[in-house]
Amino acid sequence: MRQVTINIAISAQDYLAHYQGIVKEVVARSSDGRNIRFPSTILQPFVSHHGVHGQFVISFDENNKLQGIRKTG
Repeated sequence: MRQVTINIAISAQDYLAHYQGIVKEVVARSSDGRNIRFPSTILQPFVSHHGVHGQFVISFDENNKLQGIRKTG
């Protein structure tokens, strides 16, 4: 399984557009410089009153299918 590390800082106000379905994807730069696009719904378990902030590891298979996400920092 492949993994990529990303840092995310989305304010509560900005995440509201994701929650409402207006915005459906997040694009973030990985620690190795790649742009990573993924569905914003995978961030829902990590949303607080301040939005979504922290370092995350996204796992995906050899076909680039999302396998999971976990917060590391």
